[in-house]
Amino acid sequence: QVQLVESGGGLVQTGGSLRLSCAASESIFSIRDMGWYRQAPGKQRELVATITSLGSTNYADSVKGRFTISKDNAKNTVYLEMNSLKPEDTAVYWCHVDYGAQNTYWGQGTQVTVSS
Repeated sequence: QVQLVESGGGLVQTGGSLRLSCAASESIFSIRDMGWYRQAPGKQRELVATITSLGSTNYADSVKGRFTISKDNAKNTVYLEMNSLKPEDTAVYWCHVDYGAQNTYWGQGTQVTVSS
């Protein structure tokens, strides 16, 4: 069972920045992909950004140009740098990792609140 520990959420004003971290208990060297999803009140969970083992990235249109996903294989950690935050970015953010063969895991979630 892989454990994912998220950190870095919190309260920030519009236009501010936050950096989320997700540390895995196992190596992320050979992942299929790893990334972040979010769910705002009354809305469905949506993909925010993912990164593959080769470093290819994918972003939701709503965060392109503002968010950057990266990873550090030595630390088994994925980061989400969030800049120019907007109130509509307010949500619970979950880390997710896919090792392939249906081996997927979720973190516990971290709250991000952007005040207007």
